[in-house]
Amino acid sequence: MYTAYQRLLYLAAALALTVVVLGAWVRLTDAGLGCPDWPGCYGQLTVPNQPHEHAAAAAAFPDRPVDASKAWHEMIHRYVATTLGLSILGIAGLAFANRRDPRQPVALPTLLLALVIFQGLLGMWTVTLLVKPLIVVAHLLGGLSTLGLTFWLILEARRKPAMSAPRASRRASGLALLALVILVLQIALGGWTSSNYAALACPDLPGCLGQWWPAQADWHEAFILWRGLGVNYEGGVLDAAARVAIHFTHRLGALVTLVVMLVVGYRSARSERSTPQVARAGRLVLAAVILQVALGLSTVWFGLPLWVATAHNGGAALLLLAVINLNHAASYRTRRL
Repeated sequence: MYTAYQRLLYLAAALALTVVVLGAWVRLTDAGLGCPDWPGCYGQLTVPNQPHEHAAAAAAFPDRPVDASKAWHEMIHRYVATTLGLSILGIAGLAFANRRDPRQPVALPTLLLALVIFQGLLGMWTVTLLVKPLIVVAHLLGGLSTLGLTFWLILEARRKPAMSAPRASRRASGLALLALVILVLQIALGGWTSSNYAALACPDLPGCLGQWWPAQADWHEAFILWRGLGVNYEGGVLDAAARVAIHFTHRLGALVTLVVMLVVGYRSARSERSTPQVARAGRLVLAAVILQVALGLSTVWFGLPLWVATAHNGGAALLLLAVINLNHAASYRTRRL
């Protein structure tokens, strides 16, 4: 039973990563409202295809004509997310059934199930609240939390008996935790940038609109989190100055994140006090952050091509996994036998 639990964890992690990337693809193709209802699409489980289905959709949603391409983008995302939810339900069920096995965690799989249920609610609110940026960012963070917690359970399941005794290094674990906090904040900024359609507000590099510090940025309007109900945020509601402020803040955050990741990754990889696990995890953080910065620069330089922008979101997920791996490695060391 424990082996089945482990295999299901790998499936769930792969599905969670796929859902995160598909979520970015849906946002970037402006398909967040491709299906104006939830959980179906224009009142059915698939995208309307036949003439009578289009007629029924037009009658039920006269202000949202069917765009089959966008609708399929959204429904593919929903299908994979549903499969992920079912796999996590299986993980929690197996964990409870096998709870007498000393290797079997129960609390974290239960938390994972609660998280994915809440994530489903956020998916519904993303549609019913008309892609409100605050909900979109929360949905993104929920998806990455689902991925991160599933990955942590995989790391725990792979732990060797010789690594079972906690022996945390305060410096190593502190640096790893700092990297995680900074990265989560930067990911939230990235989600805010994307959900407010500010990815190209500064189309040049290395400055913004030909300036090192954009004078026309509207910092107040940029970060109003709640603007009431009933506002359709598809395409964005902010003016250019507010979008410049959001984009530029994301760039500043990227610079801070890069410095922190380089310092933490280098110190973890090269410190004499690092265990082999921590050193290897530090090198992975360095590789992941370099890849992510390259994708971020390419997104602006090439004018937001779909595949690069989607890969940038996937790169954020991989960097998050690398930092979680570092936190896991820094919390334990190999016991001397």
